[in-house]
Amino acid sequence: MKTLFTSLIVLLFSIALNAQETFTLKVTVNNAKSDEGKMVYSLSTEEQFMKAAPLQAASMEITDGIAIATFKNVPTGDYAVMVLHDKNSNEKMDFSDQGRPAESYGMSNNPMSYGPPIWADAKFTVEAHKEIIVRL
Repeated sequence: MKTLFTSLIVLLFSIALNAQETFTLKVTVNNAKSDEGKMVYSLSTEEQFMKAAPLQAASMEITDGIAIATFKNVPTGDYAVMVLHDKNSNEKMDFSDQGRPAESYGMSNNPMSYGPPIWADAKFTVEAHKEIIVRL
């Protein structure tokens, strides 16, 4: 009985030690040109970035050019956030006849690039509760 009790305590202690701490990430867009449609957010790891479904996603209303998404239970790690001003609320980025994005978008770290998004430019680390601003 004593051995069973000791084993149970060791098991519970090891589970508690292996539990990964999680954090909250608040992402603000404060420069939308209109309140039309919604702001669509995606939080991705490097493996998911531009290749697969994101770790978390959110669609938020825009008020006075501002939209805020909060991602909860984000484990410590490297991530990138992409934001799309989905003016027609069709849940996807629209393109012009020339293949250029027809809707505004932005990424974490606010890189100024003229090509497709790059992981290294958008990557940031979550190791505490964090707030970031993404510009479109």
